[in-house]
Order: sequence, then structure tokens, then C-alpha cells
Amino acid sequence: MRRIVVEKLKIIAGPMELVGRLELEAAPKTCAAFVAALPFVSNIVHVRWSGEGVWMPLGDLDFGVSYENHTSFPAPGQMVLYPGGISETEILLAYGGVHFASKVGQLAGNHFLTITEGQERLYELGRMCLWKGAQPIRFEPLV
Repeated sequence: MRRIVVEKLKIIAGPMELVGRLELEAAPKTCAAFVAALPFVSNIVHVRWSGEGVWMPLGDLDFGVSYENHTSFPAPGQMVLYPGGISETEILLAYGGVHFASKVGQLAGNHFLTITEGQERLYELGRMCLWKGAQPIRFEPLV
């Protein structure tokens, strides 16, 4: 049986459709863990401390990964997964300048996904979350 490798994800965030490329070489364990959780459904809200980003607070959800390809300064369109530790598990998507942090201080997350289609709408998505509140988000394989 042939194993299908997922390289891109369809992301429906609020009313927007985006496409993201998994960072398979730089974060293989994080990508594999996230793909195993597909379809992944959550809500995004505007960040509190980090700047121009939206995030999915995930409580004690354990993806079973540690740090790989981690950063505290994701660029617009980069998605990072914080695997938990001093703060709760979370996924953050930067739409502008971000210094990833929580109420306990600076965090670093695994950059595992980069938006490749729809990046020009990320600022609009971020502002929608800021002014209108939580938006649904769904990730699924793009085949």
C-alpha cells in the first residue's frame, strides 16, 4: 500500500480560504503530529501579548512533540505550534509583527506551516478577530 504524503493544507478561517505548505523538512515531527490530527477544527482569537497574530488556545492538548524549528518571531503567514510547558499548548498565526509571548513571558513555537495562498488577506483576518471576536478555523489535507 502506498503512503500518501500531505504537503499542503486547505485552511478555512472565518469566511476566508487559505492554503498552507507544511514545513516537512524543517519540522517533520510537528508536521506529522498535526497531519495525524486532521481534520483539525478550532477557533482563532486575537493574541493578547504577542502583537499582530491570531491564536488557538488548546489547553493541555498534547501533540507529543518538543522543540524543532522553533522561533519567537514568526513572519507574517507563518504558523507555529507551542507544544506546552510553561504555558498552555497553542497554535499561532502571524499576520504582522509578532514577538511570541504569554502571561509568563516569551515563548517559542515550532514553525510548521506557511501560508502560500491567501496571505494578502491575513491582515483582514487578524483585524476581523480583533474587532468581531473568535472565528472558526478548519484544516484539512489539500489533495
